Amino acid sequence: MLVHRARVLLPSATLAVDALAKQLEEKGKPVINLTLGEPDFATPANIGKAAYKAIKEGFTHYTATAGILPLRNAIAEKLKKDNNVSYEPSEIIVGVGTKQILYNTFQVLIDEGMEVIIPTPTWSTYVEQVKLALGKPVLVPLKPPFKLKAQDIEPYINKKTKVIILNSPSNPTSAVIEKEELVKIARLAIEKNIYIVSDEIYEKLIYEGTNYSIASLGNEIKDLTITINGFSKSYAMTGWRIGYGAGPKEIIKAMTSFQGQTTSNTSSIAQMAAIEALYATQQPLKKMKQEFERRREYLIKEFSSIRGITFTLPEGAFYFFVNIKKLLKKGETSSKWCERLLAKKYVAVVPGEAFCAQGYFRLSYAASMKNLKEGIRRIREYI
Repeated sequence: MLVHRARVLLPSATLAVDALAKQLEEKGKPVINLTLGEPDFATPANIGKAAYKAIKEGFTHYTATAGILPLRNAIAEKLKKDNNVSYEPSEIIVGVGTKQILYNTFQVLIDEGMEVIIPTPTWSTYVEQVKLALGKPVLVPLKPPFKLKAQDIEPYINKKTKVIILNSPSNPTSAVIEKEELVKIARLAIEKNIYIVSDEIYEKLIYEGTNYSIASLGNEIKDLTITINGFSKSYAMTGWRIGYGAGPKEIIKAMTSFQGQTTSNTSSIAQMAAIEALYATQQPLKKMKQEFERRREYLIKEFSSIRGITFTLPEGAFYFFVNIKKLLKKGETSSKWCERLLAKKYVAVVPGEAFCAQGYFRLSYAASMKNLKEGIRRIREYI
């Protein structure tokens, strides 16, 4: 018999839809897969060359659990330059993607019965990882345009509240939290002594407004913040599995001990590639962002002309979160609607239930313009 935490753990709905789409592809069906948040670009060549150099030079063994010092130094420089936050290498941990860093964070911060505030719509991994830590996810529903405000959070805070999760730009809504709201959220956290877990993985992909790191707003909030970031989205390095966290020394030390008893260090080769990513030219990022902007503009135009749906303008990331409530039949869920879209038109999108938001679907435009155009054509036919 499986233990309770295994029985209540839900599989990733995004990966489930992707797996179903891939099964249809294997059967020869002309699937347009718009599910995954994975850039459709190759990892920049210079990053690959750095990895190859590491292999040739035999840098293929265990490293320090928290990551090699040159990489943690590079991350510290990046955080100071880009985010205006100063960290020592001892306040930084590198792990097997941001998922592992988030998992480590919740495991060392959350005890049974502690509450974690999660604004929704949200990435379901936050919810499931809090459950794995035996914590209680407290979902805070947001209304379009899904821009989080301190007043949304405040009514949900109580003596059991341990953590507030921020994700800006957001997956799946692509909304960016305004600076004045970050200031108010920081005040709340300081007043109530609540930790902030700030997932900033999409920070390089902002089209409207400016991204701010909450840890940059002063030492008091910095001491309560664990900043999460990585290389997957910005540098098209999803398969390299390398992410990092920065925060108070004692928390990072505990996360390192926890990681030492699970995966130990992430790939030595990926760590050398990450150093190259941070120090070398950032021109490939600019080119990728320009292409994402082109796709975004195309989809804004197309979705605006489809009757029965609404959407908010994506401010960052590479997602459209589309409201299909007017298209649903009586008693129909967005999951069923998306299943029929895949079965009839071979277009895969992620239903809103995967993000704790019934009546929506998420479309990723981390796909070629050719596939986006064909996908939109089929969605029009389906509607």
